[in-house]
Amino acid sequence: MIKTAITVSLVEEARGGPFVLWDGVEKGCETAADLGYDAIELFAPSHEAVPVDTLKGLLEKNNIGIAAVGTGAGMVKHGLSLCDPDQSKRNAAKDFIKNMINYGAALGVPAIIGSMQGRWGGDISKEQAFDWLRGALTELGPIAGEQGTFLIYEPLNRYETNMCNTMAEGVEFMKSLDNGSVKLLADVFHMGIEEDDPAEAMRSGKGHIGHVHFVDSNRKAAGMGHLDLKSIADALIEIDYPYFVSAECFPKPDSLTAAKNTIEAYKELFPR
Repeated sequence: MIKTAITVSLVEEARGGPFVLWDGVEKGCETAADLGYDAIELFAPSHEAVPVDTLKGLLEKNNIGIAAVGTGAGMVKHGLSLCDPDQSKRNAAKDFIKNMINYGAALGVPAIIGSMQGRWGGDISKEQAFDWLRGALTELGPIAGEQGTFLIYEPLNRYETNMCNTMAEGVEFMKSLDNGSVKLLADVFHMGIEEDDPAEAMRSGKGHIGHVHFVDSNRKAAGMGHLDLKSIADALIEIDYPYFVSAECFPKPDSLTAAKNTIEAYKELFPR
């Protein structure tokens, strides 16, 4: 069964970005539970921002789960990426991600690498950047795998990275890794930019997809743009996708309306 999640951001530097709930993790858990979501997806400044036991207590109190934890604060707050030309910064990026992997694993969920993948250019060749990224994911994936979860890597659109942009590129990259502990994040917003047929791209990712950001063409809540979301949802159902669809969208016109619009769309697209 496909489960539903909504993003909760605690990273002030990311305000204005595509995260729905911004009023703290306690309020986020309450709102998500009240609206009928299965889980939250947490974007925290660090692994120390919300102690594991505190978060577990809030989840239990609200009878809600957690889908994944993001690592984007490593980039937006600290300027770290896995393709930085400075080795000390690449190492710091890996350390930040390791901490988030361990934090997520303590909650039984994966960590997501999106913006922290970085990009190539200038003195850094495409080949060099991919070697660094491949090496990092080969090292980091098993840290998650040994704790019973996995690591998630997200292809982004061409305006946000020049690494992997499409599902096909992501799948090919996954096959080049030396471990089976890394899965792909399929973000429907990015796919709407990069894929000729997002639904077919979802089908081609069968077995590799570990998380889905299910939003619309304008990065608003599902149903607020022009993508054929029914065909994409049907593709996920067809490939027996077993994880979460999550709202990583703009809080427009406001957080609560975006959250309500999303869960209504999810209930229609992924009936139980």
